[in-house]
This record gives sequence, C-alpha cells and structure tokens, in this order.
Amino acid sequence: MTGEYYLTGVREVGSGIKLNADSTFEFFFAYGALDRFGKGTWKQRDKQIILTSRPRPPKDFALITSRKTPDKGITIRIVDPNKQLLRYVECTTRNGTDVHREMANADGDVHFASLSAEAISLRFELCPDRYSVFTIDSKAHNYFEFRFEPWIVEVFFENIPYTISGKDMEGPHPLLEPGKTYSFVHN
Repeated sequence: MTGEYYLTGVREVGSGIKLNADSTFEFFFAYGALDRFGKGTWKQRDKQIILTSRPRPPKDFALITSRKTPDKGITIRIVDPNKQLLRYVECTTRNGTDVHREMANADGDVHFASLSAEAISLRFELCPDRYSVFTIDSKAHNYFEFRFEPWIVEVFFENIPYTISGKDMEGPHPLLEPGKTYSFVHN
C-alpha cells in the first residue's frame, strides 16, 4: 500500500497522502496561496488504512503578554514576522452574554470599546478549523498580545479510516466537506 495517493474530483485543490514503507505518512493540501500539511503513522486493518497524527495541541495561538494600560477599552494585537497574515485573525471578546467580534487590521490590531472581558477567542481565517479560547484571569488587563503557534497550518488525523479500493483509497478529507467520501488515486 506504500506510495502516493492524490485527491481526485475536486477542482482547484491539490491534495494527497504519501504512505511510506516505515508506516509513516505525509499529507498535503494546496488551495490558492494556502498550503497545509500533516504527518503521522498509518496501519492497515483488513481493507482499511488508518491515519493517526500526534495529539493536536490545545491552542493555535500563544498569549505573549497582557497588562493594564491607560487606554479605554480592550486592545488585542497579533504579532508575526509575516505581516501578510495579521489581518486574517478573527478576534472575539466575551463578557457574560456580551459578545463582540472583529477582524484584525493589517497591523494585527483590534480595539473593542468593552471595558473588560471574561474570555478572548482567536481564529485564523485561512485555517478555520477551530477557535483558540483564552480565559482572562485579570479583569483589570485591557491589552493582550498573541502570536501564532508553529503548528497552526498543520492538519491532525485521529484514527481516520480510508477504504482500499483496488489500488486506490476512499475516505474523508480533513479540510473539505465533513461526511463526504473522497477518492485518492494511487500514482
């Protein structure tokens, strides 16, 4: 079963799975300017190939610093050497039932008029798999600075089964429509 398997039937998307002889796999996904990857181990069980990655870390962002400033409201800043990514972060503050949501600007900044927040959630729009939620311990803090974690574009597999069909495989795609079966053709 070793070899390369390429996704078919999906326009404008390049994606594939490479099964290596040492029972490891590599996954890639390319759509426009976005490239994502994954890796892990595979095993064969009857007519299925099962893909498993390392456990997904709990958050895709890291809180670098928080503090009280004399400014009114809450400021969230996203920092990264690649300035092109900063405007693709959705920031949400929550205080009870009061929820505010804004996209970061080109500098990675968002300012909310709210005076306090119980939690801040961040989601990278180009990899919208999940939100990273941060509980705010100090209600007096109104400035929060975050950075991307290095695994933010990594794709994780948790015992994902692919059915062997001749030389090809069929199964889910971790980034496309849930519940749909996709074909991966052996190259």
